Amino acid sequence: MSVFEPEGFDAFVKSLPGTSFVDQWGSHVAKVGGKVFTLLSAEDGKARVVAKCPEESFEILTALDGIRQAPYFAKRKWVEIGRSSPLSDDEVIHYLTQSYHLVAASLTKKLRQELGITPTS
Repeated sequence: MSVFEPEGFDAFVKSLPGTSFVDQWGSHVAKVGGKVFTLLSAEDGKARVVAKCPEESFEILTALDGIRQAPYFAKRKWVEIGRSSPLSDDEVIHYLTQSYHLVAASLTKKLRQELGITPTS
């Protein structure tokens, strides 16, 4: 099941501690501790996910076809990964997991504990 499909996206997000969903901005948005870490959208029938990434990954990813700076998130190193990108599903999941960890790390220690997020989660 692909993360570019709602069922696969939801299954992946639910596997991460402290996550929740909300439908906003015309997308299915995943949050950790109330902060966005990824979203799934399908404009013009083309599925895409958005994820936060470190600067090194941002430069590499945005050089690939099917991946661009995420609209409205651009200032903070967010990428939009289209289904047509050359990344495998496992690679996309890696970047979504990395996004989760980057956003979770910005939460307070107390909130991370309340949500059951450990440094290795």
